[in-house]
Amino acid sequence: MTESEFLAAAEAALDKIETALESAAEQTDLDVECSRSGNVLEIEFVDNGSKIIVNSQAPMQELWIAAKSGGFHYKQKGNIWVNTRDGSEFFAALSGMISSQGGVPVTL
Repeated sequence: MTESEFLAAAEAALDKIETALESAAEQTDLDVECSRSGNVLEIEFVDNGSKIIVNSQAPMQELWIAAKSGGFHYKQKGNIWVNTRDGSEFFAALSGMISSQGGVPVTL
């Protein structure tokens, strides 16, 4: 995968997260604020002040998540982002982290 292909895929993933969280905030009691600076998406949970950070690492061609539960790295395989250690899928794992930190079930 070229760097430009990676950057496009990473951008699409970050856009998907933002859109899904906006929708979840409108439809549920989830109270989050998203802010984006370049390749970094910060998800702040207003009720408890905790955060999840999602960012792309172009040199490694990975998406990284930093959450209360730890730090995780994901590489794209086909059209799916897969955890480099346990093989879990990015959006399913992030949904679980957001649900846990936000106190509201969320599926991205």
